[in-house]
Amino acid sequence: MRLSRYFLPVLKENPSEAQIVSHRLMLRAGMIKQAAAGIYSWLPLGFKVLRKLENIVHEEQARAGHIAIQMPVMQSADLWRESGRYDDYGQEMLRMKDRHDRDMLFTPTAEELVTDIFRGHVSSYKDLPLTLYQIQWKFRDEIRPRFGVMRGREFYMKDGYNFDLTKEDALHAYNRHLVTYLRTYERMGLQAIPMRADSGPIGGDDTHEFLVLAETGESEVFYDSAVTDLTFGDRQIDYDDRGQCQSILEEFTSKYARTDETHDEALFNQVPEDRRRVARGIEVGQIFYFGTKYSEPLGATVQGPDGKPVPVHMGSHGIGVSRLVGAIIEASHDDKGIIWPEGVTPFHCGIVNLKQGDDEADAACEKLYAALTVLGLEPLYDDRNERAGGKFATMDLIGLPWRITVGPRGLKNGVVELTCRRTGESEELSPEAAVTKIAEIYERIA
Repeated sequence: MRLSRYFLPVLKENPSEAQIVSHRLMLRAGMIKQAAAGIYSWLPLGFKVLRKLENIVHEEQARAGHIAIQMPVMQSADLWRESGRYDDYGQEMLRMKDRHDRDMLFTPTAEELVTDIFRGHVSSYKDLPLTLYQIQWKFRDEIRPRFGVMRGREFYMKDGYNFDLTKEDALHAYNRHLVTYLRTYERMGLQAIPMRADSGPIGGDDTHEFLVLAETGESEVFYDSAVTDLTFGDRQIDYDDRGQCQSILEEFTSKYARTDETHDEALFNQVPEDRRRVARGIEVGQIFYFGTKYSEPLGATVQGPDGKPVPVHMGSHGIGVSRLVGAIIEASHDDKGIIWPEGVTPFHCGIVNLKQGDDEADAACEKLYAALTVLGLEPLYDDRNERAGGKFATMDLIGLPWRITVGPRGLKNGVVELTCRRTGESEELSPEAAVTKIAEIYERIA
């Protein structure tokens, strides 16, 4: 993409309404625009990042054998009355009537709807296990929406639902989801710590939240600092191997890590004092096992091996995809702007032409642009007739991990400048070597 043709409405000044870094930088970088309180339009740069995150989620869900569907954002209240949650959910649920005076609601979550799909089409234990998921817009009418996409009313969310014959099978699905989430977050450049949490209106006894440590987090968290040394890495996983999935769950959850709702001071005091930490965290996902909480009232049963009807055991598993954009920025920025991890960057690198209109500089930039594009990479070429300082400021603000700077002086020596956004370190390379290095960086994370 050429910046002269792109829609990137950056702001020079900090918006007065933005209270935290991610909200401020998303507005300044032209990623979002508020449409109403807690509701945002996603502009091209923000939309590209949102899609990058969505694709990673889809890839990791597919790797575990989970099946994507798409459910509507509007639901009938009748299903929620069947489960008993319609009146219990509270004012966060946006309720309305259609022209026929039928009670409807804008989806805050979809346990009832997916259970209705299951009960209408699955009748035998031979069709289990089954996990269905979607990535869809949700709405919860927060009393005080704030912090931009971190606590909005409308949000983009992955919600998955497993259906299993027994509790043991369902707990394996729980473990499997924990593994997929660890992989997902690391691919996004995040360390999201699974912490024992409260189930809230979803219900169930077994639940973990995944939290990214950040000063602006809405949750107070208590943890053993040893959990921050754990990494998933590139280990190979057989998602059908119950022992392997269970061992990973134990590896990542055996050390103390809890949100304030489930914090146990006595247990926390058993952690060595030098490893006790109290901090703030941003919730970016949660997994639940809730047994037959929905299958029994909604009649989601299958014929068991003995021919008798059995209510299926269920769990649900969410990732806040739109919230993740803000969480990544909170975890990865400096005073100049965003610093995107390579796995989620909207463009793989920026190209800055220091002297637009100079024949040699223009030709070198065009050649770099073409070479990167041929390799399947997406460069953002700043071909505007602007001063160099303004071009650098824009690139720093939008946070592309790598920048190639091209100017007449360097070209006389046959070099361009390659700069790492995270470290600020630069090196002079031939244009060909710069392209090769960028390609190798992204090959390693593919």
